[in-house]
Amino acid sequence: MSVIMIYEGIHGAEAVANRVAKSLNYKCVGRQDLAATLPNYGVPRAKLDDITEKEPHWWEQWLQDLRPYRISLQAAMCEMAQAGPIVYHGHVGHELLPGVSHVLKVFLTGSMELRIDLLRSRLAVDEGTIRRQLEHTDRARSRRLMSLFGHDWQDPTRYHLVLNLAMGVDAASEVIGTTARLAAFAETPASKQAFEDLALARKTQATLLQSDLYRGLPIDVKAHNGTVTVSGMVAPPVTVEGVVAAVKSVPDVAEVTANLVVVPRSHSDIE
Repeated sequence: MSVIMIYEGIHGAEAVANRVAKSLNYKCVGRQDLAATLPNYGVPRAKLDDITEKEPHWWEQWLQDLRPYRISLQAAMCEMAQAGPIVYHGHVGHELLPGVSHVLKVFLTGSMELRIDLLRSRLAVDEGTIRRQLEHTDRARSRRLMSLFGHDWQDPTRYHLVLNLAMGVDAASEVIGTTARLAAFAETPASKQAFEDLALARKTQATLLQSDLYRGLPIDVKAHNGTVTVSGMVAPPVTVEGVVAAVKSVPDVAEVTANLVVVPRSHSDIE
């Protein structure tokens, strides 16, 4: 089972994703499916556009902690992929399942002229307006995804395939389908374990982040074969026992290892 992530750098990516999914007998999912899964991890469905698309003001870049959203996005994507092989088309999928070798990452792009032509038939506006909107969207997306993941979505090294949609939907779909069938992207016992470990770690971390008690704590979560390890620092009223109990409540957690340091509260906190 492969997972295919298609970055929508151009209108037409959804049509490609649908054709690839049909040819491979995979499920085609998009940002609406991801948004519908996010509430399971404490993020309102309507928040997805703000997280991934809205250009942050300069002060938001300093004040807003995007880590909880990144973890929730990863947990939601893991949940969708655990249900069966998927082709995802959207703007964040390629960064959500790191370290899993059976994930094929594709960037669909095209010249500005091609992007404008593909949109002109759908939008009752002039070419200049479309161009300005595309340029604005690209800038906003670059800043937002850099804040979320620390990477530029236009960096070709983030993908296995970079395809110019000038080749057409049929050709692009065939290239992706052929690549997905290669042994390099086949699921192996090791890649399956890596995915399951990532899924459990992110679901556990997302569960902790839903609690006001744990949300602001510097706690790292890793998982391997059902054993979850939590590391970091806690301060009263948080206890090691409380964190362990919260982690044990997460489905599929078989064992918990706590590498937590308890630090005293400062006088300013007490006052």
